[in-house]
Amino acid sequence: MNEVKIGRVYRHFKGNYYFVEDIAYDSETKERMVIYKPLYEREDGRKIWVRPEEMFLEEIPERPDNITGQKVRFALVKNIEKDYLK
Repeated sequence: MNEVKIGRVYRHFKGNYYFVEDIAYDSETKERMVIYKPLYEREDGRKIWVRPEEMFLEEIPERPDNITGQKVRFALVKNIEKDYLK
């Protein structure tokens, strides 16, 4: 399995960008959890998110809200070339 890179930007398949703050471990299962924050202002004001690393990197099925066409939930951004939200 690939590992999430701390300190890097990832794009969600719905187009928003997120910065990975760190990796944490579930105290019961020892599962790796990704701690990340949105790089945009959210209406609900939430600033920090956590998700299991396996889910963060998982392949997703075809779905109509996949505006980026990527195959995974979060894709590492090498350089931002297109604003998918405009």
